[in-house]
Amino acid sequence: MDLRSVFLGLSFALMWSSAFASARIIVLEAPPLMALSLRFFISGTVAVGIALLFKQSWRLTKAQWRATVVFGLCQNALYLGLNFIAMQTVQASIAAIIASTMPLLVALVGWVFLRQRLPIVALLGLVTGLAGVLVIMVPRLQGGLDPWGVLLCVLGVASLTVATLSVRNAVSNGQVLMIVGLQMLVGSAALIVPALLFETWNVTITPLLASAFIYTTLVPGLAATVIWFVLVSRIGAVRAATFHFLNPFFGVALAAILLGEQIGLIDVLGVAIIAAGIFAVQVSKQT
Repeated sequence: MDLRSVFLGLSFALMWSSAFASARIIVLEAPPLMALSLRFFISGTVAVGIALLFKQSWRLTKAQWRATVVFGLCQNALYLGLNFIAMQTVQASIAAIIASTMPLLVALVGWVFLRQRLPIVALLGLVTGLAGVLVIMVPRLQGGLDPWGVLLCVLGVASLTVATLSVRNAVSNGQVLMIVGLQMLVGSAALIVPALLFETWNVTITPLLASAFIYTTLVPGLAATVIWFVLVSRIGAVRAATFHFLNPFFGVALAAILLGEQIGLIDVLGVAIIAAGIFAVQVSKQT
């Protein structure tokens, strides 16, 4: 793996993890689904516009359209929509920890339902990672953590797992920006319906809210997604996914630094266990 790929991987992990802190700021001040739908509309429009400037076409293959719709619904609408609702009552660090288990769930579903071979190192990593989640969650739930918010986060990461397994073989063929933009527009369209039905736009725009929204829209929303596709095209999905083991560390650290969330010794231990499990699962897949 060359130095540029390492830089891209670290940048992606940092941007992806930072989304939880900025999202927490947004959902405490604005309706979550409306804010997320607006974010996707802006990000998607910008991405499609840039793609057209670079002569990328919206005429995709059937596999690419399938990947676009599945990711738009499962990743953008369901995964992020459920997380935005959950973070009204759940801390950003908890949402980040649950979301970071996606590589573990991909391995688990592939092993149980798709009959994929799981090396002993991956199996140990899977058990270790899930044990790390319990180390963090059990004391938090006993201490008053909102179980409904946790359930929404779990359903969200399950949706992301389905999306990952469904489109893992789809390729972009140089259409990265166009596909990213269309995925976001699909998510925006899917979210606006429940937003209009169940939410009311009654928001006082403050500098903090505006800054968090702009950052979330452009950095984790657009830049991180493009970086991920570029990274996958350089080193492959399996090797790129290794950087996910950094997400629990970054997510918890940024929530503590930016939001002042309290992190205890048990949380640090659990995060380290989860990261070790993710790393073992991903490394076991490489040849």
